[in-house]
Amino acid sequence: MAAAAPPGRGEPSAKSAFVTVGTTRFEELIAAVAAPESLQALRSLGYSRLVLQVGSGAAPEPLRTAAFTLEVFRFKESLAEDLQRADLVISHAGAGTCLETLEKGKPLLVVVNEKLMNNHQLELATQLYRDGHLFYCTCSTLLESLKSMDLSTLKPFPPGQPEKFAEFLDRVIGFE
Repeated sequence: MAAAAPPGRGEPSAKSAFVTVGTTRFEELIAAVAAPESLQALRSLGYSRLVLQVGSGAAPEPLRTAAFTLEVFRFKESLAEDLQRADLVISHAGAGTCLETLEKGKPLLVVVNEKLMNNHQLELATQLYRDGHLFYCTCSTLLESLKSMDLSTLKPFPPGQPEKFAEFLDRVIGFE
């Protein structure tokens, strides 16, 4: 007898994507991922559930059909359960969110907020992309990234080495 597939895995229709903006306001990301073209791209990739953590920004209306569910919330004490349930995480480039997602071994697409000054988020996303751990894009290139990324090419992030991540951040930010 075959073992049951883990929740969120197995049948393509069971796949779930999770989007987070953390504690920030990143309405452009929420609007881009909730756009009909992005929802269609996710559906064509086999995702039937999209969960949006919208922070303090504008929120689209939740949606539930036989084929697709869109859930929306602002904040939670912890995103650990949402990250664990996700087959794909689409996130702002906050260091904490990136690290937590990568440590859970989840495929990650980082959307860089181009409106931030002294954009360390771009530096972090670029380096983690070069190391093969994630994909990154901007709001304007999100749709193309969804269509073209190959999640099977991502490399696992080395676990349990927070000092190495701190050294990496120091290098990226320029404290070395």
